[in-house]
Amino acid sequence: MMKTVYILLLGGVFLGNPFTAFSQVKALKTWLGKEADARKPLDKLAIYEKALTRENAKEMADLLFEEKLKEIKATYKRMWGLKCFKREALQMPFDCKLFGEKPEDGRSLYISMHGGGNAPEALNTQQWKNQIQLYQPEEGVYVAPRAPWDDWNMWFKPGLDEFFDALIQTAVVMMDVNPDKVYLLGYSAGGDGVWRMAPRMADRWAAASMMAGHPGEASQVNLRNVPFMIWMGENDAAYDRNKLAAVKGLVMDSLHAADPDGYIHETHIVKGKGHWMDQEDRVAIPWMAKFRRNPYPTKVVWRQEEVVMPSLYWLSVDPKEAKHGMVAIVEKEGNTFTILKNDYKRLTIRLNDELIDLEQPVKIFYNGNQIFNGKVKRTLKNIARSIDERADKRMIFSAELTVVDNEKVE
Repeated sequence: MMKTVYILLLGGVFLGNPFTAFSQVKALKTWLGKEADARKPLDKLAIYEKALTRENAKEMADLLFEEKLKEIKATYKRMWGLKCFKREALQMPFDCKLFGEKPEDGRSLYISMHGGGNAPEALNTQQWKNQIQLYQPEEGVYVAPRAPWDDWNMWFKPGLDEFFDALIQTAVVMMDVNPDKVYLLGYSAGGDGVWRMAPRMADRWAAASMMAGHPGEASQVNLRNVPFMIWMGENDAAYDRNKLAAVKGLVMDSLHAADPDGYIHETHIVKGKGHWMDQEDRVAIPWMAKFRRNPYPTKVVWRQEEVVMPSLYWLSVDPKEAKHGMVAIVEKEGNTFTILKNDYKRLTIRLNDELIDLEQPVKIFYNGNQIFNGKVKRTLKNIARSIDERADKRMIFSAELTVVDNEKVE
């Protein structure tokens, strides 16, 4: 006896499958609808590693990111109100000013680091109070944090990265800051910090400007996608700051000459001026404001600094493997990635539908050899992990590939 089987389709998806696009989103909504302490771990959901459609991945990313914003607000709202971020035994007070009307695409954020250094607490605090008066953008949230330490390297010690991430994330939630319009600047010891933190956290900044700081051993190669200004008084001879600024300007010139699509920069050695440039450096603010962060550059140059980082743009590594001076350079054209240099045993390339076309195969080449050619699935696992790591909507990645020994891909 023959049976007639009726199959109900919705948008071309068989609803009898327990992992349809519809049921995947519904499962996540059901999970989010419960109180946090009543939810089982997200990685225990049956949908956690199942393949997602483009539309499905976007909706689930939006849902999880909204949940993350609530968490950030709950964690940092009081600190923002008190104008002081706290982390373990450290604290970073800040002052802020609001300029202009909010644009349709969100406000800008300027993080402005003060001078001082290895000096009495009162002197550094006085320098911090000065910093809030130095610059006035036409639009944006202008924040002058007070360094958590009173030391010569107060603006690039380990742990500052977490403070800056908290500041950016909270400003996004509390002030509707656009994460693609975040700018870094600093004067004197704050300029020391710009030399280090602009490359170290390069994928946070739309542009950066260094004023009267000492570069030390800082490298500039990570600034490939961060427009960068150097400001120095011609007579600022202490610690050879003036000479080193000129040398670093030449380094930026050479980097740009070798890679004309990157390393946008300007070097200003202000004639007749010493450590104080009589505010001629103020033009750095409108110069920076012209730029927006590109979270998906076609080329990433990543050198680990003294404080190692787990990711930069769409590349990530195991922090346990990362060491100062290790380098990864990868460029992208369409769906094809070419590894130009990689010091890591395992290098992960993170993907989403804004970076590439995930409906098409992805190719990876190293040293002229194709080491991968295939399609990559989107998963809730990748979405959730990238949200937890960065809490940056533009840095949510739904897929990834890990290159092992520059020979194979997992």
